[in-house]
Amino acid sequence: MTNTQVAVPCSVMRGGTSKGLYFLADDLPADRAARDRFLLAAMGSPDAREIDGMGGGHPLTSKVAVVRRSERVGTDVDYLFLQVWPDRAEVSDQQNCGNILAGVGPFAIERGLVAAQDGVTSVSIYMENTQSQATALVQTPGGLVEYAGDARIDGVPGTHAPIIINFEDVAGSSCGSLLPTGNVIDIVDGIPVTCIDNGMPVVCLSAADFGITGYESPTELEANVELKARVEAIRLAVGPLMNLGDVTNKTVPKMSLLAPARDGGLVSTRTFIPHRVHESIGVLGAVSVATACMLEGSVAAQIAGLDEVGDSLEVSVEHPTGFFTVQMEVDNSSGSPVVVTSALLRTARMLMSGSVYVLRSAWESK
Repeated sequence: MTNTQVAVPCSVMRGGTSKGLYFLADDLPADRAARDRFLLAAMGSPDAREIDGMGGGHPLTSKVAVVRRSERVGTDVDYLFLQVWPDRAEVSDQQNCGNILAGVGPFAIERGLVAAQDGVTSVSIYMENTQSQATALVQTPGGLVEYAGDARIDGVPGTHAPIIINFEDVAGSSCGSLLPTGNVIDIVDGIPVTCIDNGMPVVCLSAADFGITGYESPTELEANVELKARVEAIRLAVGPLMNLGDVTNKTVPKMSLLAPARDGGLVSTRTFIPHRVHESIGVLGAVSVATACMLEGSVAAQIAGLDEVGDSLEVSVEHPTGFFTVQMEVDNSSGSPVVVTSALLRTARMLMSGSVYVLRSAWESK
């Protein structure tokens, strides 16, 4: 603490293909308005470059994890994800983030919330945004978090220690059901869509229906004003259909434009999140797209060329910087699909741990 600034304990971590600030809940203001004011100051938002804070000037590098020891039986920690927007003074809790989730297990161990085992430590995580569970398997040889390893994920240079994440009961966590409209296919503004929520509300669309290939770069897509307007019109229309209400100022649903795979995967994606285009694809966004591939007749299954869909499948979802593989198991025996397993591999790394400084005026109402 200085005369004009306050120091708050914080870690900076890369989680999957995102980067953010990780806090213990007890170190933040209990009042939401005060907390959000502090986080905006810590990130340097609103500012396109977030030059006066820790943010990276992009939604993927302007994220926050708030972690606390859980009081829930059988759960180690509670995790709240917060999106801090670089371009406006807004902190949103309207979605989850599976990439930042990848860093929660290591962070919890490093900060003493979970005792490390010799070998692999299982961390049970309650995701507050979607009121659902996940388990992260963290490499801890000798009782210490291991960050070096041979696991590689697209969108991140080099290799790191693997973190296996098993998602449990995330279907319908935001929208109330796996297929919130009750249909595998809906027609919205003349476009066939599949609305799905397996941890992240996603709308699957065929890129060809918009007169594009689906292989364009994020920069090219963001520059296509007509495309963005059409995609946003559909997003606003499906919000109420997906039990999300008016989504004008919400970060969900994500809009994933699909095309046939061309690099050995099952389907190719370009995803609006919702107004910028993801440089890869979000963890839970990939899980929802992979799940859509398992639903016979869906937009995703049709593009993937799956005439018959089985109960178990390894789905490789291609994105602008590589691919994302999801292990899927779906039970179709009841007539309505039930997700049994959705598991995937991520990596994470502690980048810095210490204190983040903000002006006292951003903290004074704690």
